[in-house]
Amino acid sequence: MRDLAAGVGYLGKGQRWVAQHGRWWGFGLIPALIALVLYAAVLTVFAFWTDDIAAWATPFADDWGSPWQGLLRGIFVALLFGGGLLLAVLTFTAVTLLIGDPFYESLSEKVEQSEGDCPDGPDRSLWAEIWIALKDSVYVLLRAAAFGLLFFLLGFLPVIGQTVIPAIGFCVSGFFLAVELTSVAMQRRGIPVRERLRLLRTRKGLAVGFGTPLVLLFLVPFIAVVLMPGAVAGATLLVRDLMEEPVPNSGTAGGAGEVPAPHPGFTA
Repeated sequence: MRDLAAGVGYLGKGQRWVAQHGRWWGFGLIPALIALVLYAAVLTVFAFWTDDIAAWATPFADDWGSPWQGLLRGIFVALLFGGGLLLAVLTFTAVTLLIGDPFYESLSEKVEQSEGDCPDGPDRSLWAEIWIALKDSVYVLLRAAAFGLLFFLLGFLPVIGQTVIPAIGFCVSGFFLAVELTSVAMQRRGIPVRERLRLLRTRKGLAVGFGTPLVLLFLVPFIAVVLMPGAVAGATLLVRDLMEEPVPNSGTAGGAGEVPAPHPGFTA
């Protein structure tokens, strides 16, 4: 419970930081606004096609009488659109971070400078940074999508499929959202994506406490745009708490010259 509360606290700290640095908040809105327009168009088209997808996916119910056909396909549509929204939340963050890589890298660096002891990032070109971020996002999103498919299927279970499963799904989505948002500060430290996942798994409560409220808030499109700069700032502050000073390690994946020493609570 303490980690959950701490995770929520970092979310608040990040929003306070951008509120005190209004120019950086406006700076971080630009890529989120671009992503919002793209996602609004895609989700609108998706909403129009959900009924057709439900009919295509359940041909065995064509001869069912009322109300069973409508009930089955109604549940299917609700689960399909709900799963689409959760996937949109996760991919919205990944796409926004990709679009705004130089924006959020600068924002995260400014947060670290304001706290002192900002680590030097790897000496890579912008395109190399974007390519690594893209590969890492695909790696994370494939795992998130696997959980999403599982929760979609479990959603057909009576009662718990409409109560317990969605709650667990939001928490899992929150964890993966935290992984995405902390990637900016962790990439600066040369931490490969597998190591990031292991590190955050050791502090699941912290990651879930930070990410789950954002998943719920990000379901409201304009809220996602407004909160995105503060979410990056809060994730940066969270990473600073997790990690100690960098130590040499010539064997780091991805070509970085050093990786951070793990937080005292971290075990591989």
